[in-house]
Amino acid sequence: MHKTGEDMSVNLIFKIAAVGIIVTVLSQVLKHSGRDEHAFLISLVGLMIVLFWVLPYIYDLFETMQSLFAL
Repeated sequence: MHKTGEDMSVNLIFKIAAVGIIVTVLSQVLKHSGRDEHAFLISLVGLMIVLFWVLPYIYDLFETMQSLFAL
């Protein structure tokens, strides 16, 4: 069974939400234990993971815009 574009988009939203919840919980636990540097690194890693998931969609958007305006 192949996934449609809409199924992949909804799946991506749920994955991003899950990463956000996990990063938030881990960051709060680390901040309350006095490890602010580790909390920052966890947030940074979460951001990088989501960025790598979203980057192909951003690339497709720019490709579409370029072909639309024939730049």
